[in-house]
Amino acid sequence: MMIRRKESVWRKINLRGRWLRVFLMHPDWLMAAKATAVMGVVILPLEILGYSFFAVTTALGVLAGALSETDDHPRGRVKSLALKVVSFGVSSLSVELLRPWPVLLGGGLGLSTIVFILAGGMGERYRGVTFGAILVGIYAMIGSGISPAWYWQPILLPGGALFYGLISLGILYLHPYRLLDEHLGRGYMALSRYLDEKSHLFPSDRDNQREVRARLALLNVEMVNTLDRIKEVLNSYRDAMDDESDLAPWFHYFMVLQALHERAASSHERYDLLSNDPRSREMMEMIGHTLHELAHASRKFADALLTGSDYQPPASVGWIIQSLFNKIETFGLEKNHPLRLLAANLEQANASFSRLASVPRVPVLPRLLRDDRPLWKKFQDQLSWRHPRLRYAIRLAICFWIGFLISEVADIEKGEWIILTVLFVLQPSYSATRRRLFQRVIGTLSGVISGILIVKLLTLPGQVLLMLTSAFLFFVWLKRQYSVSVVFITIFVLCAFNLISNMGVAVMWPRLADTLIGAFLAMASVRLFWHQWQYKKLPQLLSDALEKNRAYFKAILAEYEHPNTTDDLAYRIARRKAHQADNALAMAWQDIQTEPKKYRQFHQRAFKMTYLNHALLSFISAFGAHRGSVIDNTGEIIIPGKKILDLLGNKSLSPQERHAHMRDVVNELQERLKHHPSKTFQQQQILLYNIADIGRRLAEETADDYSSSNIIE
Repeated sequence: MMIRRKESVWRKINLRGRWLRVFLMHPDWLMAAKATAVMGVVILPLEILGYSFFAVTTALGVLAGALSETDDHPRGRVKSLALKVVSFGVSSLSVELLRPWPVLLGGGLGLSTIVFILAGGMGERYRGVTFGAILVGIYAMIGSGISPAWYWQPILLPGGALFYGLISLGILYLHPYRLLDEHLGRGYMALSRYLDEKSHLFPSDRDNQREVRARLALLNVEMVNTLDRIKEVLNSYRDAMDDESDLAPWFHYFMVLQALHERAASSHERYDLLSNDPRSREMMEMIGHTLHELAHASRKFADALLTGSDYQPPASVGWIIQSLFNKIETFGLEKNHPLRLLAANLEQANASFSRLASVPRVPVLPRLLRDDRPLWKKFQDQLSWRHPRLRYAIRLAICFWIGFLISEVADIEKGEWIILTVLFVLQPSYSATRRRLFQRVIGTLSGVISGILIVKLLTLPGQVLLMLTSAFLFFVWLKRQYSVSVVFITIFVLCAFNLISNMGVAVMWPRLADTLIGAFLAMASVRLFWHQWQYKKLPQLLSDALEKNRAYFKAILAEYEHPNTTDDLAYRIARRKAHQADNALAMAWQDIQTEPKKYRQFHQRAFKMTYLNHALLSFISAFGAHRGSVIDNTGEIIIPGKKILDLLGNKSLSPQERHAHMRDVVNELQERLKHHPSKTFQQQQILLYNIADIGRRLAEETADDYSSSNIIE
């Protein structure tokens, strides 16, 4: 009997350990659990005492505080929290004081929105706080009619945010490096998804390759954005710490992640051609399997970071790569065969994963790019009519004014939901606004219908439980699927109003109508006010992408000519800017698909340009990934490389002339490949050949009728 009891206890402990591990492996779940727990602490005692308004209003403050939380070192989080409480208090107090004068309230709403949006452009810390301040102001407008006294909302809304902030800050002080683990874990998970998708190229045909590369371009957007967020968090910790050497492990993981991303983004040959070669087919399948295993290794390291466990590199990857090299020797592939270069790249990637198991001692941590402009300069730089953030701020303010006017003139009950809908639906671009519109409307409709059906069956305790469950699921889905999160926040609001006035069901249909009005206003404004259709931006985006690729290629040639063993910040900045420009082009191609039909006439050409530019970046990345290779005569690499560099950036040449000169370079490289015996030299020449060939094809496309004047007119 005693043995069975002990087994039962251990099972319970193991079950708890598994659940804890699941939450640790999913940072969004952990954050959702934290916010929901704080809400529960606020709601349950107040609801038991019969203070429903106080419970719900404080919970809304918790919600706003959680939504506006910033990714800072604990010291920076203290500053953010103080700024948040003050801005929330000012926002809610202004609403209560100006409520008797609608004209002043409406005017103040629009003007403060412009100031808050521009202040958010000064940095990530201010962006979260200012968004929360706008949100709290709208919450105060919604609740002002049912507040027992004018001063309660300016106390309860900032109070809820403060309570959540203190709990979150306390947890962060107990685990100060958890934030770094979470962001780096997200980075390695993003790398895993990229590697998994890239494995579909091995083997692949031409059509399949185009589809996979299009998906890779979009996954690269996610990857580069994640790297940028990691960089910002590392800089935040570095600024706040007296001894930055404690950050060495996380800087090491970040530098390895960047190197792995460069290798993952690299291309060595057109894989559809290699797949058609019967000798290469089996080895292509082995490469695809290796990429799957590397993706698994990346997920495994992310899990180790998030759970605090030790990381053991999977031995299977090394076995597969060794088998691949054996197969290459068995088939007797030429020394300059692209599969040899691919296998070497995989071997280096596997070595990088092995380096994650230990942290080397370095005297100085690597520098990271940072924006050192003073705050006033960051704010001032946005005060240009051509700046997208100023246009977005004014567009949002105009929508708020129109929505507020409709609410007041038509005397719509809880018409402030029109403004709330505009805040969440209106985005800087047409395509993003359109996506949010459908997600918001569908999510609200689903939430209203399902919420009404559920709430009618529940008692008061059941509604409180449903409210907390909806809050948890809202946070879980917020960054994964916005439309699903809207369903749960709608149920949350329904339960909240039912607790306050037992009118949750009654206000849901007006809420749906307000949502439709707000969505229409957001969509109309982005169509009518200073729209920038993507097809007009494509020529400039392509020009920027080519210029950034050229700068990246130039930085790589400089590394070949003068290897840098101390600080490669300039090289990393050039690489980052090239990927950012490629991402802007990829996003424009994606957005053009959702624009009005008459503006989609260049969709196919935009796809081709995006595809070719991403291919060029991939070949340049491969050239950069192998810059550490030992070459006897680097001059024979530098000279043709500089020819390609000059042609890529020579704006004095017409597209036809550039195409002709690039074709000559391609022919010259073909001749070099035939006569040079060095294996390493031939591998580098293959990469230069591919870079020149893609440059030739881009020049050929530019020489066609896809010119700036054609597009804009």
